[in-house]
Amino acid sequence: MEDALNARYGHLLPGMAEGVVDFAYGRQYARPGLPLRDRYLATIAALTALGGQTRPQLMVNIAGGRKAGLSQEEIAEVIWQMALYGGFPSAINALNAALEVFESENGDA
Repeated sequence: MEDALNARYGHLLPGMAEGVVDFAYGRQYARPGLPLRDRYLATIAALTALGGQTRPQLMVNIAGGRKAGLSQEEIAEVIWQMALYGGFPSAINALNAALEVFESENGDA
């Protein structure tokens, strides 16, 4: 992730990629008190409720959640739960992002 951020923004904001990765994944995700898989569930829920503009970050966190042990069903359920808070369009957009991540896991993308 740091390499992708640096490639995209490094010329404009040197050190930004390192700062984002250090804070988000080095500090927030590593905090005690909540298992990593639950942090990913919370993040996926929040990004879903925020709407379609979060698609790139949502896809990164769905993939991370899968690596942390979340099932496809758990991810789909937390996304669908957010239809109550972010609306049906946001939830459907997030489900489409999830399907894309799941297909890429199987080599279908």
